[in-house]
Amino acid sequence: MASHESLVVLSGATAGENGAKLGSDERELVLLVWQVVDLVNKKAGEVHRIFVKADNPELSEQCKEDLLPCAEEIDKAEPLDRVIVQFNQAVSSELKALGISSYCLCTDGQLLVRQVLHPEASKKNLVLSDVFYSFYDLQKEFEKCCPDVAATKELSICSMAEYLELSTDNAAKEFGASEVTTMGEIILHLISEPHNYSFQNFENVNYKFETGPCSKVEGVDGETVIRARGLPWQSSDQDIARFFKGLNIAKGGVALCLNSQGRRNGEALVRFINREQRDLALERHKHHMGSRYIEVYKATREEFLKIAGGTSNEVAQFLSKESQVIIRMRGLPFTATVEDVLGFFGKECPVTGEKEGLLFVKYPDGRPTGDAFVLFACEEFAQNALKKHKEILGKRYIELFRSTAAEVQQVLNRYMSAPLISTLPAPLIPLLPQPFIATGSTRDCIRLRGLPYTASIEDILDFMGEFTIDIKPHGVHMVLNQQGRPSGDAFIQMKSPDRAFLVAQKCHKKTMKDRYVEVFQCSGDEMSYVLMGGTLNRSGLSPPPCKLPCLSPPTYPTFSPGTAVIPAEAALYQPQALLAPARSAQPTPPAVAYYPAQASATQLYMNYTTYYPSPPVSPTTVGYFAAPQAAMAAAAASSATHGVLPQPGALVRMQGLPYNIATKDILSFFQGYQYAADDYTGLIQMNEQARSMFQAPKEWVCL
Repeated sequence: MASHESLVVLSGATAGENGAKLGSDERELVLLVWQVVDLVNKKAGEVHRIFVKADNPELSEQCKEDLLPCAEEIDKAEPLDRVIVQFNQAVSSELKALGISSYCLCTDGQLLVRQVLHPEASKKNLVLSDVFYSFYDLQKEFEKCCPDVAATKELSICSMAEYLELSTDNAAKEFGASEVTTMGEIILHLISEPHNYSFQNFENVNYKFETGPCSKVEGVDGETVIRARGLPWQSSDQDIARFFKGLNIAKGGVALCLNSQGRRNGEALVRFINREQRDLALERHKHHMGSRYIEVYKATREEFLKIAGGTSNEVAQFLSKESQVIIRMRGLPFTATVEDVLGFFGKECPVTGEKEGLLFVKYPDGRPTGDAFVLFACEEFAQNALKKHKEILGKRYIELFRSTAAEVQQVLNRYMSAPLISTLPAPLIPLLPQPFIATGSTRDCIRLRGLPYTASIEDILDFMGEFTIDIKPHGVHMVLNQQGRPSGDAFIQMKSPDRAFLVAQKCHKKTMKDRYVEVFQCSGDEMSYVLMGGTLNRSGLSPPPCKLPCLSPPTYPTFSPGTAVIPAEAALYQPQALLAPARSAQPTPPAVAYYPAQASATQLYMNYTTYYPSPPVSPTTVGYFAAPQAAMAAAAASSATHGVLPQPGALVRMQGLPYNIATKDILSFFQGYQYAADDYTGLIQMNEQARSMFQAPKEWVCL
């Protein structure tokens, strides 16, 4: 890089922390001090000080101590935008008088430019001149000139002056002026004999964030990645880049995270160009984006590549066009074509490259998902496109959102890795009560409502405090929803109704992780009803769907309804025979499931409910039907004769079948998969028609 003719030594102070913590508390700039150093004639100019009026006039104790005589001047000062104009005019006038045409800023470290000026200007929508996008870091330049001194992070103005044997007795000078004066003297010594140092390689601040694809095989330094949490759901990669304004984000280095439904979850992974930039980003922990504070943590290379990395050539080609705005379309008709999408946007917002600027998201077998990504050449076209949000295409309304290259990769990776045939998950389905699930009308249980979704068993035990000793063994039951995620509810079985009442009185609306939690006393029956999918509120109990005649669980008959498939006397079997084993590190206790007979015929069904107890504190298989003694005896006799069903068996539920499908069509669909064991019918008594269906052909057992 070409050297400059002069340097403008720049220093400043905020209304909050200064020194090594400058800019870490988001406080505004209140003082700007500078001095022109002529590198050609090796002379330093006059020191200039100018105060800046802050929107929040309250000063920290440290700032009051440093600027106490000048507090009134701060109140009468000009705002930042006018101060920047005055700074540019004053520097230009002084350089013109010296006959100098080029200059560059020089600061003590990176904080003033990267952590104060650029973030504050971004929040106030101010446009900084080009001179603020390049600067010399005096500490780094000093270490290059004098490599035998301590590491850069241990340097200070005083230590550099002491090494050069310069006088630092500037006590009579005003705050800020002494630092700038000493920095000017250090620069003059570095460019003079015996050092003869030349300032050439300056620091750059990126003007804007560059989007682009990221490959899973790309070399990503794990020490350059952070995780930002608490983002507004509608924020884009440009919004995140603006939050980190002043820091250099790598090309395509913002990856917005999606939840299981493909929607943004308020988190993003950000990759910076080096570790130094990452460390500065960590200092913005709990800084604000609008009215929300953003948490910033370290992340790993693997986390970033999992979200942002991709291997699809089609995606890489789609994202290869630079400086494009990406819009995501959701809810497209499955029959939508390229021409339909191009016609939807029309001439007022043309798609870049027409067909080349459109990417449909599909399943591995080529079926459309209803999602697509579209490229637009400029912000104006993208804004016109977003105005069509929820307009109709065919018979469906289309949702439009700003998107990112990383989101394109995530969505494509998720759909392309989805299995063609989804199997029923390991036993999340409530079937039978375990010995440690209490029932009855005794109100010896409590219900916690409004738990943080991140709450763990340990958090609940801490929340209970002294009442933890009154919890029954295996008495804490976290409640999950149908997606297997925390629902915000939990049930706890106490040793007595008195203790349950006392807990409800003492812990009601007590805080857990900044949220208050409601605590209610309830009975074992009420707990069972809610775990089955019912509701428990102040107006009473609403039974779960499986208890309502009009909302009975779906049935899966394999024969004519007039014939009983599984007689009530032998309706007991091991659920592990039909469900895949649980993915749990702890061994699951054996459980016997009972399906009661219907009035006219017994039909095998599964009960899909709203809530499921979560392992390992709660049982992995839970149900709420009492087994009759006759059925228990029949099961015991059958088990003694035939044993239990083989463990590897699994029950597969198929949805979306044509109404006219036959059994042979299903068997043909699964042709080529592993054979089922021959003795699947050994435990269950059934008539000849049923047995023939199970035995021939033997490739699959279809229920």
